[in-house]
Amino acid sequence: MNEFTKTLCPYCGVGCGLEVSAPAQHGKATNRDSDGTPTWRVRGDKSHPSSQGMVCVKGATIGESINKNRLHYPMFRESLHQDFRRISWDEAFDIITQRIQTLRLHEETDSICMYGSGQFQTEDYYIAQKLLKGCLGTNNFDANSRLCMSSAVSGYIQSFGADGPPCCYDDLELTDCAFLIGTNTAECHPIVFNRLAKYHKKNRHVKMVVVDPRRTPTAEVADLHLAIRPGTDIDLFNGIAYLLMKWNYIDTAFMDDCTSNFPAYAEVIRHYSPDVVARQCGISIQDLETAAKYWGKAKSVLSMWSMGVNQSSEGTAKVRTIINLHLMTGQIGKPGAGPFSLTGQPNAMGGREAGGLSHLLPGYRLIKNDQHRAEVEDFWGVERGKISPVPGLTAWDMITGLESDHVKLLWIAATNPAVSMPDLERTKKALLKSPFTIYQDAYYPTETAAYAHLLLPAAQWGEKTGIMTNSERRVTLCQSFHQPPREAKVDWEIFAEVGRRLGFADKFAFNNSAEVYAEFVQLTRQRPCDMSGLSHEFLAAQGPTHWPYSQGSSSETKRLYTNLRFHTSDGRAKFGAFYSQGLAEPPDPDYPFVLTTGRLYGHWHTQTRTGRIDKIRQMHPEPFMEIHPRDAAKLNIIDHQLVEVRSRRGLGKFPAKITKAISPGTVFVPMHWGALWADNAEANALTHPQSCPDSLQPELKACAVQLIPINVETTTKSYQLLSSFCSKIK
Repeated sequence: MNEFTKTLCPYCGVGCGLEVSAPAQHGKATNRDSDGTPTWRVRGDKSHPSSQGMVCVKGATIGESINKNRLHYPMFRESLHQDFRRISWDEAFDIITQRIQTLRLHEETDSICMYGSGQFQTEDYYIAQKLLKGCLGTNNFDANSRLCMSSAVSGYIQSFGADGPPCCYDDLELTDCAFLIGTNTAECHPIVFNRLAKYHKKNRHVKMVVVDPRRTPTAEVADLHLAIRPGTDIDLFNGIAYLLMKWNYIDTAFMDDCTSNFPAYAEVIRHYSPDVVARQCGISIQDLETAAKYWGKAKSVLSMWSMGVNQSSEGTAKVRTIINLHLMTGQIGKPGAGPFSLTGQPNAMGGREAGGLSHLLPGYRLIKNDQHRAEVEDFWGVERGKISPVPGLTAWDMITGLESDHVKLLWIAATNPAVSMPDLERTKKALLKSPFTIYQDAYYPTETAAYAHLLLPAAQWGEKTGIMTNSERRVTLCQSFHQPPREAKVDWEIFAEVGRRLGFADKFAFNNSAEVYAEFVQLTRQRPCDMSGLSHEFLAAQGPTHWPYSQGSSSETKRLYTNLRFHTSDGRAKFGAFYSQGLAEPPDPDYPFVLTTGRLYGHWHTQTRTGRIDKIRQMHPEPFMEIHPRDAAKLNIIDHQLVEVRSRRGLGKFPAKITKAISPGTVFVPMHWGALWADNAEANALTHPQSCPDSLQPELKACAVQLIPINVETTTKSYQLLSSFCSKIK
């Protein structure tokens, strides 16, 4: 018997394969955390084709978090002013079903909302969609992917007719030019970056361009770093297109045969001459021309982006203008080329496949499409018209719905919106107004638990068997290797039991997750994300597999659109014509700096898991604010000095980190610290909720702020105390 269980890392969208064994299985080699408790042994899975045995610090230390600060039992309180008391699962299910039935009786089903997570396995996502959209008839299911990847979804759909990254990780080692935009890949998708960086270093002809207002570890190894002003991405892309046209670096045959709407795009880009673009972006004409030459001369161009593009009031437009460059030059459907969205969460792709946003249905279907709704209704065995034709509430709509008393039941699972949502003070006030909030998570305490009436203990990574899909559309079976603690239950099983108790027993007659997945993949048949040939049994035997993989397939499809036909009505990819609109909240004399936020190498989102791991806490002991020396000098700020950062919505206090790695006029704060981990250091207390009109993804990447230095003597004393504390926990 093999001592190791194969699974997938539960952090970012890279989807690294891991092998895990129990502490007792390796004797003297037992790993132990700081208090001497044996921890699960974790190593990279060399057979997993996505990660090839590599693992970052988060994946390597994941075993330390399994048994720490777990929520063991259902807990309930009638009012947020009361303490939680332990209840049974029967009581918890009765409370949930009675609340839902009361709202249904009063024809207020549309006041029921669920906010889920890319931490879900595909089976969890699918059962949630079936319960809410199919059985209850409300589309009010959204996920934290709305804050993460929804601009990529809408960009792919508008340009290609369907969602789905067309590239694969093998393209990292086949490209001639890697164009990284709004992604600190080295820290946020480390194993993808490791593969690319090794290849880039060995092949001198390969060019790497990084577009980012910060000189990140990613930018450090680039051939060209374009430190553009925040909000000028479209100016840059249109400026590159202008030069590609001028120098005839275009594929006219491809455009004629395989695309549409180019004349409208050509009309836009003629306004983006190099002098205009260089001035708008804050870069030199020479650097702009170098970037265009790298793209134009390359045989294969691979663009990659993440939150820096998606989290924008122009997110969809930015995605489409990146895709435009590929369509101009025929850089799609071939090795080493294509527009590649790097997914933020481990199973955000699986969520997209299962319909896990408020405007989607399983199998890459859309709520607004009459035929799509009918297909799902027939498959689920519900009456025609049961699925509403109106998209449900997005994550931010749920917050405003609490404000207006429209939302009467909010069910949050596997995410921590009391730290991750924009305009955090407004979010918290709205959560306080909720008539009834269910919070389903593996850990306690979290910041969001403070706003819940009912806590449900969930099984987490390693405690349930299910499917996850990574950024390259590779589907992996994640085998459980550990029993859920005490009374914790698997997410999909919780949703299914609620469905059964509501009278839909025939819709949730599943014995295990393999049966759930077997039903789900039937809904993908003959859809762009066809997975009808996949099953738990197949994946256990054959290993991780790319979709599409239809029933009867004998080989996987690594790349999409190799036949240069797209999922649009005419089979052509569509150019998008967009002028740059800039930031939703630009700086002004009162708020003269642009704040941008992001992730650090060791931490993951809101620290629900990584904050409980000793090595990572020591690696990143405190929040901070990056500021350029020129700006620091103007404000008389010294290194480590506490600085109050104010926006029109809130404030935070951060020790200054003076560095030339940040562009003048811009400051950076990591987004990981919520109220449990630091005082007044919540990045999203500053951010605003204005969003992209197409993807409805908030512009979490930029807001206008002012900086107020705090007394140096007080700051120094505080810093010394913090340093002393950090040395003790080491």
